[in-house]
Amino acid sequence: MSADTVLPGQPIPLPRGPQLLLGNGVYNRDGIVRASLLGVPRNEGSTLTISRITPRAPVPNSIVLGSVTRLTPIQAMVAITVVDGVPLPLGEEFTGVIRAQDVRSTEKDKVKIGDCFRGGDVVKGLVISLGDARSYYITTARNDLGVIFATSEAGATMEPVSWQEMRCSKTGRIEKRKCAKPEGL
Repeated sequence: MSADTVLPGQPIPLPRGPQLLLGNGVYNRDGIVRASLLGVPRNEGSTLTISRITPRAPVPNSIVLGSVTRLTPIQAMVAITVVDGVPLPLGEEFTGVIRAQDVRSTEKDKVKIGDCFRGGDVVKGLVISLGDARSYYITTARNDLGVIFATSEAGATMEPVSWQEMRCSKTGRIEKRKCAKPEGL
């Protein structure tokens, strides 16, 4: 999503000058103009509107976010919920597969899926192909791809300490993960 994108309920800063009329996707509550849709506010003449952002299916080179739903020794299944920064409608999701050879670009034969992901981890990945009839093949073989959010066995949020380890904020215990490099670093 771009920096100009607003979420439903979020206040919209109005430009100085003549009063704008409120169009589709915008409402006024208690004197504050707010978005009613996910999208980018636009001035169309003297009317402020927000057009609906329509989600689309993943294609090769799409950046996706999803949560790990199932692990096997050779792959991790991911429920894709965000495609190219646009969240999918509630109840709609796509299935992705991260194969062991697609986890990282080096030492592919030494990858153990259980040391890279756990059920419930939120993963950022790149769609590399459409896969079979039921799922998309996803890779995490770049520094900016991998686990972006995880909870520990103690139920606390984990923080990355290296590209392959995360620390529990509650107990300090280290767990193995294939971490994504945080944006901006």
